[in-house]
Amino acid sequence: MESTSKRWSRIIPVAFVMYMTAYMDRINVAMILPYMTKSIHLSSADMGLAAGIFFIGYMILQIPGAILANKWSAKKVVFILMILWSAMAMATGLVKNATQLFIIRFLLGVFEGGVWPAVLVLLATWFPAKERARANAFWMINLPLSAIVMAPITGWLLSITNWRMVFFIEGLLPLLWAAVWWITIDDKPSRARWISEAEREYIIKTIEQENINKPKGTGYLSAFTNKTVLLLVTAYFFWMSGFYGYTMWVPSVVKSFENFTSFVVGLISAVPFAFAMIGMAINSSWSDKNQQREIHVAIPLIIGAFGLIGGQFLAHTPFTKMIFLIIAAIGAYSPYGPFWAIPTDILRPELAAAAMGLINAIGNLGGFLGPYIVGWIKGNYSGFLGFIVLGVFLLVTAIIALGLRYMNHASVKHSSVG
Repeated sequence: MESTSKRWSRIIPVAFVMYMTAYMDRINVAMILPYMTKSIHLSSADMGLAAGIFFIGYMILQIPGAILANKWSAKKVVFILMILWSAMAMATGLVKNATQLFIIRFLLGVFEGGVWPAVLVLLATWFPAKERARANAFWMINLPLSAIVMAPITGWLLSITNWRMVFFIEGLLPLLWAAVWWITIDDKPSRARWISEAEREYIIKTIEQENINKPKGTGYLSAFTNKTVLLLVTAYFFWMSGFYGYTMWVPSVVKSFENFTSFVVGLISAVPFAFAMIGMAINSSWSDKNQQREIHVAIPLIIGAFGLIGGQFLAHTPFTKMIFLIIAAIGAYSPYGPFWAIPTDILRPELAAAAMGLINAIGNLGGFLGPYIVGWIKGNYSGFLGFIVLGVFLLVTAIIALGLRYMNHASVKHSSVG
């Protein structure tokens, strides 16, 4: 069924491009900020805050967005939010001081915040468990691909126009893609006319069978107090601290190599993310085959920590620095598919939706901490120490993932004995 399924060629690509535009609006500020400082006088701490405050707003619609997607419509939730975040992205080009920049970045985070859990709800409706890590990862490959495609584009645009026009041009893209999303996406297989009856029946029956033995719970509180969910929240917080701190500061590391043009910096910055895409695809496929989700979260993060920490001691030339940036990128990105398969593996859809919202809401506060702590350490000490701290954050996540695996296996063994 999977080999002939139309959902892989229809839902994934449309969601893929949609979130590429979101991620572009999120990370392009890392390249544009140095060009804004002359106009609105930003300090190093201001730059870190501008990059990180997005994630304060990002948490607000996480749980409401997930619940609305599950109970109402993931398609409609994402469509409305695309229009709103597009408006904020374009408005970034109009800011005249740091305060206005902080406010716009905060609102951009609010409107993008409900998109991630809403799409995860959508994918869990269309892809059974044995396909879910790959479905998640193939959609989430948009994250490194956004850096590959958008960094050179942003660099090129900066070389031919001013930073204000760059924000406007790139912010317009999600508004245009919203029409494609509306026409193409269906919330459930039962509503889709473009799939065969056999495929529709396969999806519905398989997912219903998977949900039979999952705990029903007594409301959203049961999801929020689930031990596995709480550990995932903690793990995601530390992971995102290391992850976004790394991605936000890659261009500045590359730019320190030589006096490259902004376009060349964009091209070189894209290299680690190309390898990250490969890592995501391979790791998610292995995870779906052996269903050992926690292992496929922990091992890549240990590799990523080695890239961040080891690079500070072992990399002394531009070439070796790039090697360690590649290692860190592979490790930081590869766990995405397996990690986000865990909530839907253990909880029924209505509870998994709320759990994923909670995980992304609290966890992504790490997206504020990572960029800010690197900026603060760079301003007061050195970037060297900042990357070591980010590597430690990834190691903490790996330890939690391994602990989660031990806890779940001990629970299964105890149930078997009982």
